[in-house]
Amino acid sequence: MAVETRTVEYKHRDTLLEGVFAFDNASTQPRPVVLVSHAWGGRDEFAIQKARDLARLGYVGFALDLYGKGKFGSSKEENSALMTPLLDDRLLLQARMESAIEAAGTQPEADQKKIAAIGYCFGGLCVLDLARTGANVSGVVSFHGLFHPPGNTAGRKIKSRVLVLHGYDDPMAPPDAMVALAAELTEAEADWQIHAYGGAMHAFTNTAAADPEFGTVYHELADKRSWRAMVEFIGECFS
Repeated sequence: MAVETRTVEYKHRDTLLEGVFAFDNASTQPRPVVLVSHAWGGRDEFAIQKARDLARLGYVGFALDLYGKGKFGSSKEENSALMTPLLDDRLLLQARMESAIEAAGTQPEADQKKIAAIGYCFGGLCVLDLARTGANVSGVVSFHGLFHPPGNTAGRKIKSRVLVLHGYDDPMAPPDAMVALAAELTEAEADWQIHAYGGAMHAFTNTAAADPEFGTVYHELADKRSWRAMVEFIGECFS
């Protein structure tokens, strides 16, 4: 028994994308799929490791790609330049997320009827948009995500379950933004939860985060608690 990974090329319109698929080779049966939506720097090792971790839990993980094959940022400026076009065009972002669902579903290990998504930082916003648009996902989990709505989903009902794992001291999503998200999810009749971790800032799951002036700091306790909450929630989504 071992977790394997393979790269998966797929296209959205004219953009070639490259995700990483993780699965336990001990089973030949299709398993539930959990997408992993990356932070603003691109589909990095952090996202791939989360896909591996999900494979160890009995799922298949798919670290998706939102920017294009080989496109990664190595500084705040480069990361922002990659992320901003998708923040400015949420229809494009949402369509690109849908393309990842389609790509993951083509893999032989994937159960196309059981799909969920988790996302980190910018990726947290992306999985919330999946829920907002009514995508065919059982549940979504946002880790220290961004909350501002896309502007094209008002009045829609949210069918998927939603779990938001949030640092209460996150300057990029302050308490009033959290309350606004709760109101939005309630209006959309979603089955939602928000877990707010006191003393935690943005990027609290990333051990490399150590920039309090920017608002990104690793928080070990919030990291462990949020992962446990995600595991329970995903299990409930697929039960």
